[in-house]
Amino acid sequence: MNPARTAGLTALALTAFAANSVLCRLALAEAVIDPGTFTALRLVAGAVTLGALVRSRPSASRSSGRSWWPAVLLFLYAVPFAFAYVGLSTGTGALLLFGTVQVTMILASLRREGRPRPGQWAGLAVAFGGLVYLLLPSVTAPPVASAALMVVAGVAWGFYSLAGRGLPDPLAQTATNFGRTVPMAAILLLMSWSGGELELRGVVLAVISGALASGVGYVIWYQALRGLTGIAAAVVQLAVPVIAAAGGTVLLAEPVTIRLAVASALVLGGIGLALKAGITPSGVLVPGRRSGRHRPL
Repeated sequence: MNPARTAGLTALALTAFAANSVLCRLALAEAVIDPGTFTALRLVAGAVTLGALVRSRPSASRSSGRSWWPAVLLFLYAVPFAFAYVGLSTGTGALLLFGTVQVTMILASLRREGRPRPGQWAGLAVAFGGLVYLLLPSVTAPPVASAALMVVAGVAWGFYSLAGRGLPDPLAQTATNFGRTVPMAAILLLMSWSGGELELRGVVLAVISGALASGVGYVIWYQALRGLTGIAAAVVQLAVPVIAAAGGTVLLAEPVTIRLAVASALVLGGIGLALKAGITPSGVLVPGRRSGRHRPL
C-alpha cells in the first residue's frame, strides 16, 4: 500500500479509537448508562451500521471468513474495557490497556517478523516514556479486579488487530465480526438491564461509539493494517491517549499544559523514530531482524 495512504488511514483510525475512549468515559462518568448496556448497544449499533454499508455495495461479498475467533476477541475487548473503567482512573486505564496491547502485539509479532531493530526499540521506549509522563499524575493504585479486566481487554485487542492484517475485504470482515457479536450482546443486555428506562444521552453515546468510533473506525484500522507490520501497528497506538487529550482540549476547553506539550512531542517523536527504523530506503515498512536477515514481506 502507498505509505501516504497508510499514514492517512492510520491517523483516522487512531482518532476514532481516541473518540471511542472519550465517549465511553463520558457515558460511564456521568452514570447515564451502565457498562453492560453501553457495550451491548455499542456492538449492535456497529453491526447495524456495517451491515448496511455492506448491503449498499453493488457487488461484494456480504460475509467474510468462517472463523468466529475475531468476533470473540472483539467481544472480549469491548466488555472488559467498559467494566474496567468503572473502577479505574483515565490515566491508570490507559497505561494498563496500551501497555498490554504493546506487549501482546510485539510478542506475537516476534515469531513472524523477527526481532525489532534497535531503532524500533528506542522509539518504543521514548514513546511509552512520553505516555507515562503524560498520565503519571492521574495514575493511582488500581483495584485488582478492574486492572485484570483492562489487561484482558488489552490482550484481546492486540490479537484482534493482528487477526485483521492482510484481509482482502476489511469492511465485509468487520461487519461479519460485529454481526457475530450480536447474540453475545443480547445476552449481555439481558444480564445488565435493570428494567428501568434508558437515558437518551447514554443511548446516543453508545450508538455513536458503536456506529462511528468502533464500526467505521475498525474498518479503517483493518485497511491501515495492510501497510503496517505488527510491531509498527503496536507502536502507533501509543498516540491514542495523546489524541484523546488533544480532543479534550478542543472539545472540553481543557487547558494546554506544558506536560501535555512535552509528552505529545515525546510520544509522536518516539513513534516517528520507531517507524523510520523499520522503513527501507524505498519507503516500505519491513519486519525486524532474525538471525541477522530480514524476513520476506
